[in-house]
Amino acid sequence: MTRAYNFSAGPAMLPEPVMRKAADEFLDWNQTGMSVMEMSHRSKEYMQVAHQMEADLREVMEIPDNYKVLFIHGGASLQFAGIPLNLTQPGDTVDYFNTGVWSTKAIKEASRYVNVNVVAEGGGNNPTAIPARSEWNFSPDAKYIHLCANETITGLEFQEDDLEAVFAQGKPVIADMSSNIMCRPIDVSKYALIYAGAQKNIGPAGLAIVIVREDLLSQARETTPTLLNWQTYADNESMFNTPATFAWYLAGLVFAWLKEIGGVKEIAKINQAKARKLYEFIDASEFYSNSIVPHNRSWMNVTFTLKNSELDGQFLEGSKSAGLLSLKGHKAFGGMRASIYNAMPEAGVDALIEFMREFAAKHA
Repeated sequence: MTRAYNFSAGPAMLPEPVMRKAADEFLDWNQTGMSVMEMSHRSKEYMQVAHQMEADLREVMEIPDNYKVLFIHGGASLQFAGIPLNLTQPGDTVDYFNTGVWSTKAIKEASRYVNVNVVAEGGGNNPTAIPARSEWNFSPDAKYIHLCANETITGLEFQEDDLEAVFAQGKPVIADMSSNIMCRPIDVSKYALIYAGAQKNIGPAGLAIVIVREDLLSQARETTPTLLNWQTYADNESMFNTPATFAWYLAGLVFAWLKEIGGVKEIAKINQAKARKLYEFIDASEFYSNSIVPHNRSWMNVTFTLKNSELDGQFLEGSKSAGLLSLKGHKAFGGMRASIYNAMPEAGVDALIEFMREFAAKHA
């Protein structure tokens, strides 16, 4: 069977070596006579899986010892409520950047529990640039600053210079990295908390990872539900109740794969090359265009439109026939979107560019 190149924004493709290893071990993990899915999460066999998974994640992201790594149900969206419930009290103020749909959702949920000051927001529902720093308006008494590091729908990403300006405020910085975690090296110690849904660069849907500085634990409101309280997970190795065991296992295979190919530093070189060649092709074309300010373009989610939107249907049909899947853009933004996460090989981007070139020549 020839696998297609899946450009889905999430759930996204997994590395082929990971999928093959999981298939080989599906019925019998490590000669136990059973699948990982069938194991007790408290058995010594499964604890081996869990401990290795966390160790590998800590290694590839260089997570300092004073940070807890929590594996939580509910995806990243559950943390939209979990963050204010764990870090604030009623009446507190927090700072949020609004740079797109996922930022808007986080702000809406946080507003149920705390006063939200919007530091900056782009025009309309789908901004195409991070607002200029001269437009930022921080609160002097904010408990933390929250940002979505990469807006998956539009392909809008905070870059290093803007992030440094955020860190310079001297407040705890919280980042939703669901769609760009592990795509390049970061200094985890600059963040108070990083959280991410698994279904893009980590593993299958249903799991979220929370990397939190230890001094931020034990601050949850008394009314915080037990399974939203980070201390619950920290005290129980994320096993207060039965975790998503197979999702943990697959995520662990992804971390091991990343280590084998040279870690985050090596995958960053590949990711930069993939994004650069796709953007360069789009920018040189009179048939395709990208509306995101170049400095804020995402490495992971490349959005583009056709010169004639009436050809969108034919483009999607043709790309599917060519083994290039899930290129339709989000309904909130339209157009096309190629999500080129860590698992997408450079050959997939090359194949997409070749199809786009042929399609444009045929319909010019």
